[in-house]
Amino acid sequence: MGRNTRKRRSPLAIKVTAASAALALGGGGLIWANFYASAHESNNDAWGGNRTKAAAAQVATISCPDVGQKLTNVPDKARTDVAGELSNLDRQITEAYQRLATTRDAQTRDANFVQNSILQPLKDRRQNILDRIKLEITRVGGTAPGDLDTLANCTGTAADQTNAGGQNGGGQQQGGGQQQGGQNNGGQQGGGQQQGGQNNGGQQQGGGQQGGAIGGQAGNGPVAADFVDITKAQANVKAKPRKSGNASRGTFTTRCGVNTNKNHNTDNVIVAPGVKNGAHHLHDYVGNQKIDAFASNDTFLQGGSSCQNKSDLSSYYWPVVRVQDGSQDFDQNNDGGGKEGNVGKILTPVQAQIKYVGSPTGKVVAMPQFLRIITGDAKTTTNGLANANAHWSCTGFENKVQLTEQYPICPQGSKVVRSFAFQSCWDGQNADSANHRTHVAFADANGNCQNGFKAIPQLTMRLVYDIAPPTIENGQVKNAYAVDGFPEQLHKPSTDHDDFIAITKNGLANKIANCVNRGQNCS
Repeated sequence: MGRNTRKRRSPLAIKVTAASAALALGGGGLIWANFYASAHESNNDAWGGNRTKAAAAQVATISCPDVGQKLTNVPDKARTDVAGELSNLDRQITEAYQRLATTRDAQTRDANFVQNSILQPLKDRRQNILDRIKLEITRVGGTAPGDLDTLANCTGTAADQTNAGGQNGGGQQQGGGQQQGGQNNGGQQGGGQQQGGQNNGGQQQGGGQQGGAIGGQAGNGPVAADFVDITKAQANVKAKPRKSGNASRGTFTTRCGVNTNKNHNTDNVIVAPGVKNGAHHLHDYVGNQKIDAFASNDTFLQGGSSCQNKSDLSSYYWPVVRVQDGSQDFDQNNDGGGKEGNVGKILTPVQAQIKYVGSPTGKVVAMPQFLRIITGDAKTTTNGLANANAHWSCTGFENKVQLTEQYPICPQGSKVVRSFAFQSCWDGQNADSANHRTHVAFADANGNCQNGFKAIPQLTMRLVYDIAPPTIENGQVKNAYAVDGFPEQLHKPSTDHDDFIAITKNGLANKIANCVNRGQNCS
């Protein structure tokens, strides 16, 4: 989850009196904290309770390399143990933040305190975990990356060295394009979001923005620059690839509801099996009803389903969207919720369309049982936009504008739409991969799968929300909405992502492929 920084003077001579921060799954993350130079500030709720704010605020960060993204070739026998060690790295980052939050006086007295008492011990502890990861990989005959030791060091960043935006220096990335085929890798950057604009406001409710702090109800975004009036956004949706005579033109729609039964958790069984709160943000779940950190291939088929087609036990899950109107939801004091900067009222989609579509260049093969796909990247503020696949728009504008780096402000009568088009090429062998990416891929600009990969039915999802439009006044956004995420990712739109596990029975996977290949519209 790479970050942008705006330079200031001091290295780590960071004076603080209050802090809030978080971690990022995969052993990489940015711990950030709001610091207020007020001795009378309450520290009972670091993420947006009743706080007395001083006139000036800073944001300090600790940036750690994302180890999980570097581990692309972990042997199967070592993956569970390695995933556990990655979780340990995350826990270390959390502990480092807690150290920041509880040593305010010491930091004001000693300019080297953060380096000597927080960063250096964190590096030492991370090195121990990296050594164990190397041991786990080599123990089963694998080869650990040669540069793994270089990922131990984390760095601190003072408030005005921190950009709120993605690492590409801002830019309104109106990325779209990847609707049912063709990865656009974030799409075209169209200017406008000036380096994330962390000084552009944010709602001042329980930790909003003062003197350069990153805004938002919990103090970790979003900010005014994260929003755009969609009626003023540049049209950017590209034409879909031309379909050949052999195209698979059909569709298969599965109706699984919108999670009105509030099936939520903060786990992620794909990237953090066996780790409670492995996602560090809340998910909506539809389809399979028994997915959590401890579910497995052995138990998936026992989960039951919210889908009308009871042969579809697949798990479809995505981060919730919240409106930051000053309200609190059930998880205000929970891990993954308010304790980690995800605050505000949880919004249930008014519509969720889940549809499988075909390939424009040929027939598809059935998805393998237990195939796992993650689309998008929850850590674009750290990792950059290479794997970003967020698409934000409004009803009535979806064929014109798809946004990646900004949330849309929709006109009256129009609803917010977030959509996903998953990877549609499979390596033909693996249901998952070490970094959960390399076993699947996007088709090229013409719709073809490369490197011997096979076309599979492409999962597409369209989620519609009824959201009162945020307003921007004096550079501040009021009643903002944002997707849940890792707190240090600042609730950026580009961090939106979606997760899927293919679980079917009674031959449904073949029925989906056959329907698509025959050009039928099935459900």
